[in-house]
Amino acid sequence: MPRPILIFGHRNPDADAICSALAYADYKSQTAEGEFKAARCGNSNARIDAILNHFGVALPPFIGDVTPRLRDTMSPDPITVHPEATCANALKIIEENDFQVVPVVDEASGLLGQVSVFQLGRYFLPRPGRVGDMRRVRTSIASVVDALGARILHVEDADRVQDFHVRVGAMDIRSFDRIRSDEYVAPEQSVVVVGDRWDIQQRSIQLGIRLLVITGAMEVEADVVERAREAGVSLIVSPFDSATTAWTIRVAARVSDVMTDDLAEFSPEETVADVRRRTATMGPAVFMVTNDEGRLVGVFTRRDLLRPSSTRIILVDHNELTQAVSGADEVEIIEVVDHHRLGDLRTADPILFLNRPVGSTCTIVADLYQQAGLTPSREMAGVMMGGLVSDTLNLRSPTTTALDKEILGWLEGIAGLTGTELADIIFSSGSVVANHEPAEVIGMDRKTYLEDDFTFAISQVEEVGFEGFWDRTEELLDALEASRVEDELDFAALMVTNIKEQDSLLLVRGSQGVIEAINYPAVEEHEIYRLDGVVSRKKQLLPFITGILKNARE
Repeated sequence: MPRPILIFGHRNPDADAICSALAYADYKSQTAEGEFKAARCGNSNARIDAILNHFGVALPPFIGDVTPRLRDTMSPDPITVHPEATCANALKIIEENDFQVVPVVDEASGLLGQVSVFQLGRYFLPRPGRVGDMRRVRTSIASVVDALGARILHVEDADRVQDFHVRVGAMDIRSFDRIRSDEYVAPEQSVVVVGDRWDIQQRSIQLGIRLLVITGAMEVEADVVERAREAGVSLIVSPFDSATTAWTIRVAARVSDVMTDDLAEFSPEETVADVRRRTATMGPAVFMVTNDEGRLVGVFTRRDLLRPSSTRIILVDHNELTQAVSGADEVEIIEVVDHHRLGDLRTADPILFLNRPVGSTCTIVADLYQQAGLTPSREMAGVMMGGLVSDTLNLRSPTTTALDKEILGWLEGIAGLTGTELADIIFSSGSVVANHEPAEVIGMDRKTYLEDDFTFAISQVEEVGFEGFWDRTEELLDALEASRVEDELDFAALMVTNIKEQDSLLLVRGSQGVIEAINYPAVEEHEIYRLDGVVSRKKQLLPFITGILKNARE
């Protein structure tokens, strides 16, 4: 069954990232085949929660990593064999399923080893100088009966596992006695395979051997059966000829005597890329996957590791891998819906890439509803309003377009409230700066960018005034520097936007070349700058920073 297609906003999501993922999943579910689910790769915040709670919509589940792992590519619930099973059982499994290897597990699915075609071949083929080994087998009479499909005439202690020595009685009685004398084997370990040779049957019973096997499905005289019972000799009838019977008795050996326990084990949580490197020089054709308790949960081959990932995702509100869910570059990205600059995304195949210069991704999704002649539910209309109002600061951001205004008016009529009323709900949910730890403020809505070999991040929070900001500047600057160092960034900034006055303060740490090129008024030298009229990271601050980098290169 195909997996659901996951729809992700960017890391450190804002309202538009979460709301557009929810809305696009709803839209795709109505217009396309397959299952679509919204997901998030970062934490929510008070403003996102305010939107979703107001409209009674659940927060998308958190999926922080889509990197292909063994659990995604292995074959789960593999066919196994018990160590006490016979080699005949193992061979049957191998033949019926065209396997090369069968895992050996205990009653609790604990991995004990594996038995392979190669190991069985070595066991059954005679080796120079050790031909006598072909006559020896460790098993039980019950297992011999099972392997042969034999008819029981009399057996004793059938389940006892022991060493047996198999001899075929296909000679004159005198030769039989001579060979028995030359190759002395204790009677209690002897198995004699014989056809309708009455004399050898009687002689074997007289010797008190452990098991007498009559071949060819022949009838056995009553006095032979009676004498075997009196002598405590087990007596069975094989449906096969003597040669086949002797060979088949050997396949009654227990798997535990043939298997190997020298094998590599892998965790289902290991990444496919790591496992591919680990197995590159290993010999086995099949590898075992066990959980933390050592229970077998799957198997895989090198061919499995080469299969494309079955995970498919859609990116909304971003198109740069530095902002995408971890592992996005190792799975199939099938669509992008965004309103930001084009980033570094590359795909193996053509995809649907919808990028429009509007104020929010929710505007694009709502427009798709209109184009399809669909009316979203009140809840979904409200969710899209939340993303639009939040991202455009209720249409006051310079990123606002005529389409944003048109779409907001349409959604207001469906959701049953105005953009201003929803803005009051969103922005009255509390001060981000005052109510969160500095590290949380930095990471709440943070985007990472790559310009040539220069990596930087810009975080943004919106406040209704700067009153709660000034007492925390040192803490915020320290947290900004800590995040820059931890993530090995050349430059990091925090943009604190006053949605009431439509201006921002910019905190910076990192590259002195970039900082010294900032020509906005400094509130504190080389640390905090006042950005009058600047409220958009995408349309105002990011072009300014990339312009500095471009000038530095020239």
